[in-house]
Amino acid sequence: MPDEVSIVTLVDENGEEQDFAIDDIVEVDETRYAILVPAECLDELEDEDVCEEAFIFRIEVDDDGEEYFTDIEDDEEYERVLEALEAFDDDFLDDDYGEDDDEDM
Repeated sequence: MPDEVSIVTLVDENGEEQDFAIDDIVEVDETRYAILVPAECLDELEDEDVCEEAFIFRIEVDDDGEEYFTDIEDDEEYERVLEALEAFDDDFLDDDYGEDDDEDM
């Protein structure tokens, strides 16, 4: 059975709604972040430009215990999250595909 995909609707600065799929949730320095991709990327589209975009939001919790997304405004925080994601991707590739011994030839 495939994993369920969570869809969230965000409102941009022009008041327009857009649906996003939660691609992943990662934790960096005890803070959780959501990686969102446009929901239309779940369909098999030919427009790869749209699907190359991903957005990172910090996950916060309000006084009622409800989670919400907030922009990352600090450049250093954003860079830490990107570095963690890149390290995760590198580890994933190494674990799943291993080293290619033919590279030394």
